[in-house]
Amino acid sequence: MKIIQFLYKILLLPHVILYYKSPNKHIIDKDITRWAKEKNLKGSNRKLLIYFLTYSTDFRTVFYFRTRGLFASILNVFFRKEKYFRIDRSTKLGGGILTGHPYSTILNADSIGENLYVNHLVTVGEVNGKRPVIGDNVSIYTGAIIIGDITIGNNCVIGAGAVVVKDIPDNCVVVGNPGKIVKKDGQKV
Repeated sequence: MKIIQFLYKILLLPHVILYYKSPNKHIIDKDITRWAKEKNLKGSNRKLLIYFLTYSTDFRTVFYFRTRGLFASILNVFFRKEKYFRIDRSTKLGGGILTGHPYSTILNADSIGENLYVNHLVTVGEVNGKRPVIGDNVSIYTGAIIIGDITIGNNCVIGAGAVVVKDIPDNCVVVGNPGKIVKKDGQKV
């Protein structure tokens, strides 16, 4: 088994070239740093990149989103991304994204800030051509839906199953359907 993993890592080396040539390298570095911190791993970004590409199809999805183009598309044929995790091509996605098993997750926003955490069965999407804007340090948990021409502020937590169709200010916790703010600035509302 270790021989197969070693060979797989060797075959991933073209991804390292793509990483170093990417205009989004600095953003990929933020992703690597966040994943390494979460997994309590240390090493060079190159070594960590190969590790995450080897063991995480959702990391591969983010990597291919950041390095999109013909070369990334060819690599995806051989080293598949997570097929049920989609990021719309036009979404502006800040660095430091972390996923928690993003099965059936769709990210289709105008922009998403730095340090997003997203779980599975999440939909961020449009209504009548209008898409959300999501701030920095936002966590979106299982089954949450954020749709339409709305803004989610910085440092917000969107709870499992929440349906958010209205603006949410900074530093809030939102739960329920329809989404309701239950904490703002650390205080119960």
